[in-house]
Amino acid sequence: MTTDHGYPAVRMYIAGEWCQGGTGQTAPIVNPATEEVIGAVPLATADDLDRALEAAAEGFEVWRATSIAKRTAMLHAAADLISARAAEIGRVMTLEQGKPLAESTGEARRTADTLRWHADDARRAYGRIIPSAPGTVLTVRREPIGPVAAFVPWNFPVGGPNRKISAALSAGCSLVIKASEETPATAAALVRCYADAGLPAGVLNLVFGEPADVSAHLIASPVTRLVAFTGSVPVGKLLAAEAGRVMKPSLMELGGHAPVLVCADADPGQAARRAARAKFFNAGQVCTSPSRFLVHESLIEDFTAEFVKAAEAVVVGDGLEPGTTMGPLANERRLRAVERLTSDAVSRGATVRTGGRRLDRPGHFFAPTVLTDVPADAELMTEEPFGPLAPIVPFTDLDEALATANALPYGLAAYGFTRSAATAEKLSDGLEAGILSLNHCGGSVHEAPSGGVKDSGYGREGGPEALDAYLVTKRVSHLLTP
Repeated sequence: MTTDHGYPAVRMYIAGEWCQGGTGQTAPIVNPATEEVIGAVPLATADDLDRALEAAAEGFEVWRATSIAKRTAMLHAAADLISARAAEIGRVMTLEQGKPLAESTGEARRTADTLRWHADDARRAYGRIIPSAPGTVLTVRREPIGPVAAFVPWNFPVGGPNRKISAALSAGCSLVIKASEETPATAAALVRCYADAGLPAGVLNLVFGEPADVSAHLIASPVTRLVAFTGSVPVGKLLAAEAGRVMKPSLMELGGHAPVLVCADADPGQAARRAARAKFFNAGQVCTSPSRFLVHESLIEDFTAEFVKAAEAVVVGDGLEPGTTMGPLANERRLRAVERLTSDAVSRGATVRTGGRRLDRPGHFFAPTVLTDVPADAELMTEEPFGPLAPIVPFTDLDEALATANALPYGLAAYGFTRSAATAEKLSDGLEAGILSLNHCGGSVHEAPSGGVKDSGYGREGGPEALDAYLVTKRVSHLLTP
C-alpha cells in the first residue's frame, strides 16, 4: 500500500509480523524537498518493545543453532533482493531523506555488497587450538554475543541500518533495531529483503518510537547483550553511560569534524576538486565529511578559487529531478544549524565566497557555501557542521597545521594532500583519526575498518574487525583424563 505521494505505508516488524504500534500513535514523515507530509511512522509502546525483545531472545536461539552454511545462503539471498530492489529502495530514500536519486540507488547497491562481505567473512571467524600441558586440550572459540539493541540515524537510511544488521546476523546474533523516524520506509524496505529471504521470525526486529524512551527500555532489558549506535557524540555518550550502568558492551560510531590538510607540494586544483566533491556529497550530512580545510598559504588562493568553482557547479534541487547533484538538508533542524554556524562565522569576520544562504523555495535547501578568513573562535571551526559548509583557512607550518587538526576532541576521519612520501608518512603518523585518506576523500568501504578515536567513539565497522563486537571469545580448557 502506498500514499498519494507514491510513498509506502510504514510498519514495524516484530516477531516476523508487520504491525502498527500498540496504541496506534504515529508521527508525520516529511519530504525535505517539498516540506509536504507524505506518510506516518508508527511509534512503539513499552509492550511493543517487550514483544520485540522476547522475539529477539527466541530468535537468537534459533539463529545461533542454524549452520553457517544455511545462514550464509540466506544472507546472500537477502543481498540479491536488495540488489534487485535498489531502484525501488532508492526512490523511497530520496522521498524521505532528500539525497539525489543516483546517490540513493548507489547506497542501496553498496549495502548489498556489504552484506555479502559480512556473510562470507563470518565463515572465517576462526577459533584456535593452543599448545598446552599433556592431557589437556586448550581452545579458543568465537561465539555470537547474543541479542543486539541497535540505533541508527537518518543520513544513510539503508547503509546505516545494514552495517549493524549485516554484521550482527553474520556473527549469529539477533537484533532489535530502532531506525530513524524520519526515514522509516527505507529501513523497512531493507528489513523486508531479509524477511523475504526466509530469515526466521524474531531474528530481526524493526521498531520506531520516541528515541530516549526506546533506547532506555532496550538497553536496560536483560535480553540485550550489546548496544550498537551510530549518531552524535552527545547522544552516544548518554547511551554508552546507560549501557555501562548495566554492564553491556557497546559499539559507538560517533561524529567528527574532519580536517583536510593541503600541503605545500600538493596540486591545489586537484585537491580542491576532490575535496569539494566529498564535501557536498549527501549535502555534507556525513560523519566523515571533510569539514575544516587547512591549506598551505602558498596554495590557498588557487585552492579557494577552484573550490568555489566546484561549489557553484553543484546543482541543488529535488533529488528526484534529473541532473540534481545535491538535495536538501534532511530537516529544519539542520537548516537552522547551518544558518547559525554561517551567521556566527560572518559576525566574527569570515567572508562568504559563495552561498551562505537558504534557497528561496520550498524545502530545506541551503546553498553550497565556501567561507574564508574564518577565525579560530568561530563555532564552525569547533562544531561539526553536518551540512554544506566549507571553511578554508591558511597555515604556514605543517606542525602548526597538525596541532590545529588534532586540537578538537574528535578523531573520526582526516584527509591529506601531498606529493611527498615523507610528508604522507608524517600525516599518517601525526593525525589523530581512525580513518585517514591521502590524496583523495574516500568514504567507508566494507572490506576495511571504519571507526573513531577520542570522542568519535570506539569499535570498528567494516573489514574483518566488523564482527568483533558481535562475537565473544571463550577459552575452553579440557582435561582429557580426570
